Amino acid sequence: MLTALIQMSFLIACGSIWKSYAPSHLSPLAHRRALTDLVFYILLPAMVLDVIWRTPLNQSSFFISLLAASGVLTGLVVTWLVLKRLNCTPRQKGVLLLASSFPNATYLGLPVLDQVMGPATRATVLQYDLFACTPILLSFGMLIARYFGDNKSEVHPVKELLKVAPLWAVALGVVLNVSGVEQAAIIHTALSTLTGGVVPLMLIVLGMSIRWQSLHIRFMPLLLPVITSSLLLVPLVVLGLSHLIGLQADLINQVVIVAAMPTMVFGVVICERYQLDTELYAAAITVTTLLSLMTLPIWFYFLSN
Repeated sequence: MLTALIQMSFLIACGSIWKSYAPSHLSPLAHRRALTDLVFYILLPAMVLDVIWRTPLNQSSFFISLLAASGVLTGLVVTWLVLKRLNCTPRQKGVLLLASSFPNATYLGLPVLDQVMGPATRATVLQYDLFACTPILLSFGMLIARYFGDNKSEVHPVKELLKVAPLWAVALGVVLNVSGVEQAAIIHTALSTLTGGVVPLMLIVLGMSIRWQSLHIRFMPLLLPVITSSLLLVPLVVLGLSHLIGLQADLINQVVIVAAMPTMVFGVVICERYQLDTELYAAAITVTTLLSLMTLPIWFYFLSN
């Protein structure tokens, strides 16, 4: 795990450096958006379609989705209880609820599990994120952002979900899977070729998303609930529920590691849209990502013994 994280940290560092020293004909934001769009609209859907098409969809798929939803709910409830004792603005409350509840399952969890436990874990990560976390974020999560944010524009969850290309790939993959359509070798080769760019580009985009300038001492008291919830409490709850429902041992390790991921990067888009405290959310991404480089090996060691 530690070796894999060091290797991935190199790519994250490349993204952070690229953001500062990329050619000036495009702004750093434009560079990041170009890479994000490439991954989000082409490469990731190709991976999702390839994996979901060939993955057995059974009781385990339901359990993975249930555990993911339980992890999100745990983060929301725990943070909501803590917010009653915190002195912060509504815009900050919305950020803390989102940052502590939705893990960076795809953009960091996928590369981590892929490197540490093998490509077979891609199905678990994608089901954890796309069957539960992302739909909840783009429905209930957006309602939270609208309630606490300054932008009170109407939320249309169904319309938002229809804009997510990987979810279309999930739907197509499920249809082809349950219909028993065999995946031709030439299609698998084409999808696998596109899939090859997902992991390195995701890590580079993650590095470009980290905002070092957002780190302020004044944010630390507010970020403590986020750190505790996302890196400790949520994976603990997922671990306990996994044993309770009798999930297979290998799947338990996978879902717990995904649950222990830092704050989801995509949430910053929602914060910007609904005018939450984007700087605080960026700080949550940065702090939890850095700390996860220490907590993830601990979780991996704990689960392996």
